[in-house]
Formats: sequence, C-alpha cells, structure tokens
Amino acid sequence: MTRVAIRTVSSVAVLLATSALALAEDVRTGKAAYGDWQTDAPGVMRKITVNDLAAPLETPPTANASRVVAKPTGASLATMPGFTVAPFATGMSGARVIRVAPNGDIFVARSGDGRVMVLRAKPGADKPDVVETFASGLRQPYGIAFYPPGPDPQWVYVAGTRDIVRFPYKSGDLKASGPSQTVVSDLPTGGSHWTRDIAFSPDGKTMYVSVGSSGNIAEDMGAKPELASFEKSHALGSTWGRDEWRADVLAYDPDGKDKRVFATGIRNCSGIAVQPGTGTVYCATNERDLLGDNLPPDYVTSVEPGHFYGWPWYYIGDHQDTRPGGGPRPDLKGKVTVPDVLLQPHSAPLGLAFNDGDQFPAAMKGDAFVALHGSWNRKLHTGYKIVRIPFKNGKPTGEYQDFVTGFASGPENVWGRPVDVAFAKDGAMLFTDDGNGVIYRVSYKGG
Repeated sequence: MTRVAIRTVSSVAVLLATSALALAEDVRTGKAAYGDWQTDAPGVMRKITVNDLAAPLETPPTANASRVVAKPTGASLATMPGFTVAPFATGMSGARVIRVAPNGDIFVARSGDGRVMVLRAKPGADKPDVVETFASGLRQPYGIAFYPPGPDPQWVYVAGTRDIVRFPYKSGDLKASGPSQTVVSDLPTGGSHWTRDIAFSPDGKTMYVSVGSSGNIAEDMGAKPELASFEKSHALGSTWGRDEWRADVLAYDPDGKDKRVFATGIRNCSGIAVQPGTGTVYCATNERDLLGDNLPPDYVTSVEPGHFYGWPWYYIGDHQDTRPGGGPRPDLKGKVTVPDVLLQPHSAPLGLAFNDGDQFPAAMKGDAFVALHGSWNRKLHTGYKIVRIPFKNGKPTGEYQDFVTGFASGPENVWGRPVDVAFAKDGAMLFTDDGNGVIYRVSYKGG
C-alpha cells in the first residue's frame, strides 16, 4: 500500500512543532489565532477567548462549500516531527464514527450504506488483515458504544437518526450473533443534524446520547409554552416545538428507560466522549452559522449536568443572538456556561477521542484529539484537519494545536474530510475521512 508522503515543513514550523508543547509564547492569540487552510501547519497552537469574538456580521455570510476531489498528484499530509500518517484502509465509502473494542477490533459506522464494519489488524500493522460487515440494513448508523464498559462487553450499541439498537456481542465477534434489539425508538428527527452519538458512563448506569438541533437558529419555535412544568420537566433553557428534546445531550438508563435531559443549549454535539479516569462527558460542537466568517466559535467542552450552553438565544456566554423565533429570553442571561476550548468558527468539529495509550509522547498523554470536517460558511476554508487539545491536571488548557494538515488543495478543492478519531490498542491514532472513504493511521516512532 502506498504511503501518503509527509510534506517537509519549514524550519520555523519545525521549531514551532517541537516547542509548542511547552512554550506559551508560541501560542497564537487574538486575531492571530484565526486563519484559513493556507496558515495551517503541524505544531501551530491557537487560543481563542471570549474577548476575541468578532461582532455579528462583521463580514458578510458566505456560502462556500468545498468540492471533494481525488488525491491530487503530489499532494501530501503533514504531521509533527516523529509522527507518520498513512492510509490504513481504503474503499470505506461513508466511513464516519470509528470505535475500538476492548480486544482491539476496530468498528466503523458507514452511515451512507447502513453498515457497521469490523476491521482487525495485528498490533503495529499498517493495514487490517480482516474486514467484515458486523451488521447491515441500519438507518444512518453513526454512534457506536460497547456495553457494559470494561474488558468484556456483552452488547454493541448503535445510534441511528431515529433509534438506538443493540446487538449481542462477545469479544472477537466479527458478525452480530443475533438480531438487533431496539433500545430507544423515538429520537427526534427532521430538519438538519441527523447524527446521533452515544457513550456510557464508566459505571455503566447512564447512556449519553447527543441530539443536534433541527436547524440553525430555531426560527420556527413558536411561542413559549405557558406550562409551569415545562422548564422543570426539561432543563434550563430547553427548547420547544420542533426542537423539543433537541440541541441536548440526553441521558437514559442502558435499557432506554428514564429519558431525561443531561445538558441543553448545545446546538450540535456531533461527537461525544467520556474522559478516562474522571467520567466527565465531553462534546465536540458545531455552533450556528450566518453571522460572518469569524463568528461564533465552534467548541469542545466538558458537559456539566443541568448546564445550559446558550443555543439558540445566546452563544459563548452572554452574547445574545436576536434571530431565534419564540422571542428573546432575558431570563437566561448570566446562566450560560462558557465552553472550555473555542475553535475557529465554521471548522465543524465532529469526532473526538482521548489519548489514553502509551505510543504518543508522554506530554500528549490524556490529551484530546478532534476531527475538523471543514467549513462551508466562510469565504476562505478552515478546518479539514486533525487538532490536539492539551490537558493539564485533567482539564483542557483552552488551546488547540494543528496535528494533521494538508487536505486542502486550493481555494475550492479538498481531498479529504476528517470525521472521527480513535486510538488503537497499540496506541496509534486512527481517523476516518468520508470524502474519499479512507481510514488513516498516525503512528509515533520518536525522533
């Protein structure tokens, strides 16, 4: 299999890549933290704060969808010194979420054709030995989780747009050993944001499900219900009408009972992950569009139970959006939780995973890695890369770092769109690209 060449970066970029782990002065802040595909380079560290937000419509909204092309001759991916990135599996059209079973098998949701695949590879191998269809005939499968948590799961859960099903499983199964069982049948549907991700708490008592909003600003919400019990039965800032039970992280018992809102006001938590060691829930979130090139930031954040993150009335704290239907909500001002890590607007973060293995440098242990699918609502494209979010003492520092770049090929074309990230049992990182149906492997050998 032909490896993707590693582009030689400039001496300045190499210096930045090797020192950015430790030197705060290498962090791009303020306006310098913003950019586009032309300013991306492995090692570049950025930090966007609440004080850096642009004014609404400071630049006009721009519809600028990318065009996915085949890998151009001479195109290459770049990553940080000591790392190698190469195709691991090809021909994986529609590959979206990727999860690694306790035994090391790699499960991949192919949302377009309704399949969940299993890939098996020897530790350290640069391609799988076995590729099998674990289950087929599913409706837009996306999130995958193993239950109960731990070394010996008995079920594989798969979240689709409308429902959550589970398949009986024992370690090493390459095909489901029995028919699916429906656990949740009434996830809200319609409009935009069809992806549903899923994760379990470490004790196995809670199933978390992310459900995005039906659109950009909930313009068709209608008047707020006068029912006194509405806010009590839902959560602070919950929406109603078409978006009831949406823009939320929901919680259930593992059998699908006791449905409740865990946190709300999260426009589209495309990726959900539970931090090892703490059990804290994290979301990679797509914020709203049509407020200009540089507003509002997308984000990755810990999700606290009962907290409200702003959508649709506010964004990134008490910044009011005057566009939503249903009227203003001044009662919510001062009650909006500010996300932990702000990402450049319109980057479209989808999947995230924590590095809990031992292959990457020790300084990256416990850090989160995020796939940025790429912008459509920006004059110059941004995203289309993998970034690293450093953690210190179990908390994100607020910065993020370019880790794998190079998918952009001019102002219009891209030859990959990263979707999700996972860490293999040998500690290498895997990520999916649904643009050309490739799963990539990033390994570290030092240097």
